[in-house]
This record gives sequence, structure tokens and C-alpha cells, in this order.
Amino acid sequence: MKKLFASFLAGALLLAPAFAQQLAPIDGIAVVVDEDVILQSELDRAVANIRAQYAGRTEQLPPPEVLERQVSERLVLLKLQIARANSTGVKVSSQEVDQTIAAIAAQNQVNVDQLAAQLARDGTSMPQFRDSIRDELLVQRLRQRLAQTQISVSDAEVDSAMAAQLGGGLQFHLAHILVALPEGATPEQIATAQSKIEGIQALIKRGEMDFAAAAVRYSDSPNALEGGDLGWRSADEIPSAFADLVRNLSPGQITEPIRGPSGFQMLQVVESRDASQAGPSMVTQYQASHILIRVDENTTAAQAKAKADTLHARLVGGADFAKLASEESQDPSSQARGGDLGWFSQDQFGPDFGTQVAKLNDGGVSAPFRTQAGWHIVKRAGVRQSDVGDASQRDQVRETIGRRKLEDEWNRFLREMRGEAFVDFRTGAAASEAGAPTDVTSDTTGG
Repeated sequence: MKKLFASFLAGALLLAPAFAQQLAPIDGIAVVVDEDVILQSELDRAVANIRAQYAGRTEQLPPPEVLERQVSERLVLLKLQIARANSTGVKVSSQEVDQTIAAIAAQNQVNVDQLAAQLARDGTSMPQFRDSIRDELLVQRLRQRLAQTQISVSDAEVDSAMAAQLGGGLQFHLAHILVALPEGATPEQIATAQSKIEGIQALIKRGEMDFAAAAVRYSDSPNALEGGDLGWRSADEIPSAFADLVRNLSPGQITEPIRGPSGFQMLQVVESRDASQAGPSMVTQYQASHILIRVDENTTAAQAKAKADTLHARLVGGADFAKLASEESQDPSSQARGGDLGWFSQDQFGPDFGTQVAKLNDGGVSAPFRTQAGWHIVKRAGVRQSDVGDASQRDQVRETIGRRKLEDEWNRFLREMRGEAFVDFRTGAAASEAGAPTDVTSDTTGG
């Protein structure tokens, strides 16, 4: 069952609530988050799912009280993201949830009824699973909105990155550990955080713990449970405070702790390579056709959807897609070709459109879905991995830089949102640790 979750959702293991019959009759409140709560059952379920992910390597997990604190913080962030999405008008329709569940079932080579049965055997009802999917889609949509409004990449940034690649510049696979500081940290809080990260550094240098295990146990970063992995970055994508330090490190070595805007950080160079070793610039491309019904001053969204639903029913009844697109599609650029869009990258026509195409199998036809252009029906014809040329490579480099910028901006957004929130830990280790930072030395020497 764990594969069913992993096939689509990065965060669903935390979002899925627990079954009441597995719990005590009275389900307590574990955390108060603004006007919402995290139940003890939700926290227990999330911790159990993390333990299941680490089956066979539980020695890599932190002590139970530390794991509970980390998972509590993840659940807090999820609650805050979902609340922000709802308050800012981000919407996910029931149809989109249905389409996503159907895609998850198809990826696992079962139908929706078989998926529901498998979920039930693992202790999750379909309504609970739907709620998890809806919440994850809301978070994805919120992140997309941030990307559209806050992230831009200049031609000069693209030129610089491409020049570094052509010049054989180094790329680094990095991991990090963060000891977070609140905004307006007091001298005592700063001293405590500095002492903590220096203690972590000492443990790693003495060989008592490897970097990934230390990140899992001690890091305050959202990716702590992934060992702090940051993936591959070129030198110009590394913050200037770390760039010179990283260039002088060999794989396996770590930087000295440095204080940044979010707290004290320490990086490890997991491995390095020349940009030329990164291989050809491959991109996934899709071939598809579509029918578009526009929403404009003469056609309301409801009218457009009704027409798209009618056309979809005709397709289900056996109508030829190309013929119907030629007759009914309102996209002048593809109508004469039977709706054929040729080959394109996933985000070329926007993230919502690309997500729908990626969910389909070759030959599959989507249900009607909405984008800014109107209501679409898509038929996928094929998928391929393509070595992009110079123009497409620029787009790929621009997308890579944009992703890095989005990651930094998203983490800043989460820190700001967390700092502004009222959070009250009511039970467990997280409650006691809210005012008492972990003592690195005593934690490790005590077993």
C-alpha cells in the first residue's frame, strides 16, 4: 500500500488521518494551530507512516520524542498551508480529486474500486484518502500561485548558467542541516542554537554519526527526514556565504556552521562533477490533441463546462476526436489540425494543462478540466525523452533556476507563515521541547 501513496503524493503519508477504531475512545488534541487542531490520532498515524517508510532501517530514525516533534512540525506546516490556500481562494474541484485518484489507481495497475479495497485493508477509508488528495492538491496549487507571482528569471541569469555549463563548471550534490532561529531571536536563543550546531558538527567529525543521520535527528529543515538532501546545484546556485567554502571541499566533507536568515546552517558535499558530466539535457515531451471551449464575455464558465461535458460524452460514445476537434474546438492554432498540439514539454501550456496530460496513458482521453483559457478535453498520443537543442536548453536552464528560486522563496514563505501562527503543543515530547532545545551531547551519550 505504501507504493500507492508514493506514486503520486510526496506529503500524503502525513496528511492521511487515522482510523478511530484503532484509537482510545477519546481522541485528544495534540496541537492547536491558529483556529484548527491536530488530533493525537493524526499525529500517531503520521508517525506510524514515517516508521513504515523506514522499515528495515529504523536505526536511521531519531529517538521517538524527536521524531514526534519533527512530524508535529510537518503537520503544523501542512495545516497552515491548507488554511492559507483556503483563505486566498485556491480551489480544488471534486472532479480534479476524482481524476487524481483515477490516475493513482492506473499507476498502480488497479481500478478505483480495487484501490479503495486496498486502502481499507491498510486502515484508510476512501473519504479519508479523498481528503488527503484534496489537501495535497491545494498545497500544490498554492505553490504554483507563489511561483507565478513571485518568481522571475532574467536572461542574464540564464546566460551565466549556460556559460558555466559550457565552461565545464562544477556542480555539487549537497545536503544541509539547519538549526532554526525565530525572528528577533534573543542572545540566549542565538547562543543555544550555535552551541547545538557546533555539537552536531563535533559528532559528525568524530565519526559518531554520519551527516544524513544527523540531519534526520537534529535538523529543523522540512527535508530533515530525507537526510537534508538538496540535490545537485551549480556553483552560481549556491548562496554566496557558502559558495567559496563548498568549492574547496571534497565529497563527504562539511562546511563550518554559518548563520543565515533562517538560523545556523551546515552543508555537506555529497559528491561533485563537471557540468559536462551531467549528460545531455533531456526533457520529457508529450504529443497530444485537445478540444478547447473558451470562457469569455459571451460564454460563462458553467456554459463552457456544459458544452465540454457534452463533447466528452460524444467521445465516450465513440466519436472521432480529431473530427470533433475540427468542428468544435475554439483554439484557432490547432483546430484545423484536429486539435493536434505536436510535441511539447509538460509545462509549455501551463502547469494545470501539463498535469492532466502527464496523468494520461497513451491513447487516453481526459475528462473536461479548467485552465485560464477555458475548458479542455485532451487526448494523449505519446511520450518521449528528448535531447533538447539550444533554444529548448535555455528554457530548461531557466526552469531549473526558477525551481531553485521557488524552493528558496517557498521556504521563506513557510518560515514567515510559521512565525506568525499561534501554535500550542498540548501533548508529547513536542510540548516539552517547545521551550527546551535539544541537548545534542546528552542525547547521543544517553543512547
